[in-house]
Amino acid sequence: MTDAPAETVAPRWRPAPLLPREPAQDLLLVFVAAVLCFFACLSVIAALGADRAARGWAGQLQGSATILVRPSGSESADSAAERAVEALSLLEGKGVEEVSALEKEKALALVEPWLGPGAKLTDLPLPRLVSVELSRKSPASKDTLERALKVAGVDAEIDDHSLWIHDIVRSGEQARLAAACAALLIALAAAAVIAFATHAGLAARAEIVEILHLSGAEDRFIIALFQNRLAELAAAAGLLGAAAAALVAALARFMGGGAGLTPVLPIAWSDLLAVAPCPIIAAIIAALAARFTALRLVGGLP
Repeated sequence: MTDAPAETVAPRWRPAPLLPREPAQDLLLVFVAAVLCFFACLSVIAALGADRAARGWAGQLQGSATILVRPSGSESADSAAERAVEALSLLEGKGVEEVSALEKEKALALVEPWLGPGAKLTDLPLPRLVSVELSRKSPASKDTLERALKVAGVDAEIDDHSLWIHDIVRSGEQARLAAACAALLIALAAAAVIAFATHAGLAARAEIVEILHLSGAEDRFIIALFQNRLAELAAAAGLLGAAAAALVAALARFMGGGAGLTPVLPIAWSDLLAVAPCPIIAAIIAALAARFTALRLVGGLP
């Protein structure tokens, strides 16, 4: 029986990496970056949900109008509401889908929380409300409704919810802006953390950097060591943060039932895909921060 070749028995020599790994520091950096990525992804998901809620509310208000009917003379409120319904029903198919008068009991139920259960609501001269469902494609304008009521001689006030729609749209825009600002601040914080880590890494490995520099290694080679290493750590942190944010959003969506946390924050399953680019974005931010920091420090070597 012949002996095995020496090269198959002796362990192969493998060179150590020029940039030694430090598990404790790497783990701390990944944890901090993952937390930042987690909050950044949550802000993006929350912004998508808030925008969806704002658009849903605005769409509901745009498709309806409320008519407040006031009786004139000896006419009863119910009679005035019936005449308003008849006048507006003539517009069905011309921008109006459906017209209905709010029942007296429902009108009293709307007032009761303000006056208290002990108030004699039946003795109050409450106006009647008429609900108008408008066409989604070509809704009737406020002027059209006013003309129809004026022809019928109905004293009424029309609320087309334009004020509320404006406020809701503005709130949606503010939510998107707040999310964008939050994501930007978190990105800046992540860049600052990466820059600090790069500075600390260069300071801790000053001898290695100096030896490489004196051995003729180009600055871009030394910079690439830190840039690639920190980009790798940031990508891992981004993956962990994005996964955690997607899990929290999925739990919120699941606990909210079929429509999520409607109407406060309607999260859709497709929103979870918004966190997918997080590892790539985190790696790019880390690479740029590490590159500029290392370039400034290495460039100062003699």
